[in-house]
Amino acid sequence: MIKKVKHALESGEGCRVYGVLDVQRVAGNFHISVHGLNIYVAQMIFGGAKNVNVSHVIHDLSFGPKYPGIHNPLDGTVRMLHDTSGTFKYYIKIVPTEYRYISKDVLPTNQFSVTEYFSTINEFDRTWPAVYFLYDLSPITVTIKEERRSFLHLITRLCAVLGGTFALTGMLDRWMYRLLEALTKPSARSVLR
Repeated sequence: MIKKVKHALESGEGCRVYGVLDVQRVAGNFHISVHGLNIYVAQMIFGGAKNVNVSHVIHDLSFGPKYPGIHNPLDGTVRMLHDTSGTFKYYIKIVPTEYRYISKDVLPTNQFSVTEYFSTINEFDRTWPAVYFLYDLSPITVTIKEERRSFLHLITRLCAVLGGTFALTGMLDRWMYRLLEALTKPSARSVLR
């Protein structure tokens, strides 16, 4: 088994982790590491913690269903390590969110912010490299509501745009008239000669 794993590592193979985790609504963490291996087996496979490559790509990470306009800050994150190893820690602050559709349906979900930290492994460290996701929930819930503006609002904005356009063209017309008048008006010296 160790030879197979070593050969896979030399071929550039890695792990693809996907799935869904149900967690309690309390602070916690989940991580991806080689901690599950027996320390002696890990030592034989990798030849030390410094040789474990925890490069990763986060395609999608969310804490609940997605709603229109949501931006999850870790989606598309790429962290590649070359000639070094270490531990990535993502400190995630989760904010419970209710998204209220125009149809009055309510989607309970979460949005989050993240702070990232990386520490390199040196040869004297007794820890193994890993990718940690440490999360904490906010006590405040955010409500996002879809609203449709009224026809009166459209008319008001249209009048504001038309009024602004009318005022601006009036000013430009006045400036152009004064400029042309100043350029074409004969000077007082040429009249006296």
